[in-house]
Amino acid sequence: MARISKVTGALAPLFFVSVAWAALSIQEERHELMETSKSAAKPIGEMLKGEREFDAVVVMESFGTWEHVAATAGSLFPPGSESGHDTRAKSTVWTDRAGFDQEMENFSTAVSLAIEADPQDLDALKAAAGPVFKSCKDCHEGYRTEK
Repeated sequence: MARISKVTGALAPLFFVSVAWAALSIQEERHELMETSKSAAKPIGEMLKGEREFDAVVVMESFGTWEHVAATAGSLFPPGSESGHDTRAKSTVWTDRAGFDQEMENFSTAVSLAIEADPQDLDALKAAAGPVFKSCKDCHEGYRTEK
């Protein structure tokens, strides 16, 4: 019984986060997801710039976050969500859906390859993270407005 309560206790915060997340509009959900992706990119960028020591555990945590983003992001752009919550999504997300979906697939592939690479030093991180960052940039150029 104690074991069940420990598991329940550990999962309770996830329940409350899920309930809070469910109360968000689809535009707010995707904004929060992209902020999560940005937060995962920060330590990787700092490592690549020499502003932070290489840490393989942090790298894989960031890659895991990106894997979640890759699996989730595409579904957060349904028809009818073109505006609201100061969305930065360009209309091309909906007018060029095949292109957008391809960018999402490119991101997913780049993240999967980065995870598979399991970088254990800075040079390996550069090789693994480079395609992920390029994929982000490519999608932002075609499907996201600047502020």
